[in-house]
Amino acid sequence: MADYYFQMQNMSVGYNGKTLIHDINIGINKGEIVTLIGPNGSGKSTILKSITRQLRMIGGTVYFEDRNLRELSYKELSTQMAVVLTERMKPELMTCHDIVATGRYPYTGRLGILSREDEEKVDAAMEAVHAQELGNRDFNAISDGQRQRVLLARAICQEPDIIILDEPTSFLDVRHKLELLSILGKMAKKEKITVIMSLHEIDLAQKISDKILCVKGETISHYGVPEEVFREDIIRELYEIDNGFFDPCFGSIELPQPAGEPKVLVISSCGNGIPVYRRLQKENTPFIAGILYENDVDYQLARLLASQVIVEKPFQEIGDEAYQEALEAVRKCDRVIDAGVEIGMCNRRIVGLLEEAKRLGKL
Repeated sequence: MADYYFQMQNMSVGYNGKTLIHDINIGINKGEIVTLIGPNGSGKSTILKSITRQLRMIGGTVYFEDRNLRELSYKELSTQMAVVLTERMKPELMTCHDIVATGRYPYTGRLGILSREDEEKVDAAMEAVHAQELGNRDFNAISDGQRQRVLLARAICQEPDIIILDEPTSFLDVRHKLELLSILGKMAKKEKITVIMSLHEIDLAQKISDKILCVKGETISHYGVPEEVFREDIIRELYEIDNGFFDPCFGSIELPQPAGEPKVLVISSCGNGIPVYRRLQKENTPFIAGILYENDVDYQLARLLASQVIVEKPFQEIGDEAYQEALEAVRKCDRVIDAGVEIGMCNRRIVGLLEEAKRLGKL
């Protein structure tokens, strides 16, 4: 394995001496965002707790800048690694400012008295997560989204080289999910802070991460850049999806296509068909889509939701085979929907399909 900023070599993790996942060999560069994905109970939290030394590793070694993580004292570790876990902490009589200030304790003396410089770093951390107005509020009296921002501010306050987060977007609404991940992304790129986290939202993981770690079974099933990992077959196998689809183009999970003989033909292009496909799916109406070019955005979704897709190769005029297949669909279906197809030189034969549908009273 090449030299990495943070690496796990032959690591095995588990509980009470029993191995759950073995042979974990992962290298992470400085400033990268690495996200663990996988089904519930697969061991994502176990891996994170093991590399933060909350669980004893069963085997293998974790290196941090060529140093064995086990050789670091807890004080050294707390100045280099910050942890944000899913467990809801309920401290008594502590304001949000007090919570963030605990991130400075590794740098204070035995009495834990903060200097003016420490206070400035507390204020700066709260400003970084847009939580200045929460400083004097009771930590137990704020929302889940606000708590996550405060806990992230505490992690930033530690001035770590690595931040470990276990499902940081749990309990958050869409706005706060995006805000939290945006903050992490800026920190990783501007401050070169390495981020290792687990996420349930695979669509967000695909967009925020530099590397993806797939956790399932006794070993790591896949590790690599999102473009390599977020494939339809890999995600289906990882989550054992048999009642829908993962669409790597949109990063979305799709419900299964309606069953039965299609009675509707949708003619579209350039994304105009997507809302029609979804409406027909919600109505549980099987449909045919076409004629679509394989590089059209409509094709990416049609291939998952339509009972039949009539296709043509990109940048070519519609050939006789595709045209005859579409003409047959016009005559077979009860309805033909023009979703707003854009007509150009290559697909001008679509006009003939629309005219035939209109003649038959199906358009």
